[in-house]
Amino acid sequence: MPSWSAEDRKALAKGELIPGQVLLDGDAAEALPVSPEVPGPTDEEIAEAEQSSPRVAEKFLEAYFGERPAAFLVDPQQLLGTKETREREEFLKYHSGDSEIDLYVYLFDGHQEIPSEVREEEVVERFFSSGKPAVVAYYYLGAPQKTEIQVSPGLGGMVSAAEQRRALSSSVEEALEKPDAYAQLEAFCVQLSIRIYWMERAAGLVGEAPVVPVAVRAKSSPAPKEVSPVVAQAKEWALRYGPPAGIMAGAILIVVAGVVIARRRMRYEFPVFEVSPRLGGSHAAGIGAVISFGSTTQSPSSQRNEVPDYLGL
Repeated sequence: MPSWSAEDRKALAKGELIPGQVLLDGDAAEALPVSPEVPGPTDEEIAEAEQSSPRVAEKFLEAYFGERPAAFLVDPQQLLGTKETREREEFLKYHSGDSEIDLYVYLFDGHQEIPSEVREEEVVERFFSSGKPAVVAYYYLGAPQKTEIQVSPGLGGMVSAAEQRRALSSSVEEALEKPDAYAQLEAFCVQLSIRIYWMERAAGLVGEAPVVPVAVRAKSSPAPKEVSPVVAQAKEWALRYGPPAGIMAGAILIVVAGVVIARRRMRYEFPVFEVSPRLGGSHAAGIGAVISFGSTTQSPSSQRNEVPDYLGL
């Protein structure tokens, strides 16, 4: 704090000095230091701010929503690695070849948001109104609970909104059970592919085989045999993890099935023994006999030596 001099005290007593007058004078105010001007943000800072924005960058909008995608996996930001991208595209191609409804997956980062000027249903209506029916999933990597699905206009009139919600809910639940982002995406695609089969049934795209007349049936080739669960499981592993894994899975399942069948067919035969007379009679009242065998680990049919243990003796 400033100290008062003797002259200042005398001037204050005479009314010649007013405390704080220096702050009210214009000259004094002009003498005060002026804070330097704060510079505006640099180009680098603006670029970083745009990258941290939750909105999808404008440079990717055309690749996402400018035209009907040529591939079933739409990932212009390259959120997946090369190996993961190839695996997902191969799975979606396999689904397309085995289904009457295609599955397209638009991939976004978990923290991102689609700009408000983009309406997903309009994109589907514009690019998927013709051609093969399709289900379009807007999937958020690492946040599957944000995922939305849209169906092509021709399919929307045949598949109820409730069925679409059930398909999405079931697929998201399967994804959330997985530990990492890529495993979640894989589980989501597999489950949604299964749910699309029920959409095909609801839309009437698949149905029961037509009744074949007897004369034609006699000339036709025999119906294919039903695939066993072992073969089906081996095919599923081969599809997910490659042919070597499928072969290994098939071998393991065959061995396990063989052991189970052998145990179910195993039968035990107990030998018939002649019980020696007791006290000269063929039987004795109130007296029983216990026939025991020497080993508890061998089959009874392989043990021929009786070990008697009579009660009451």
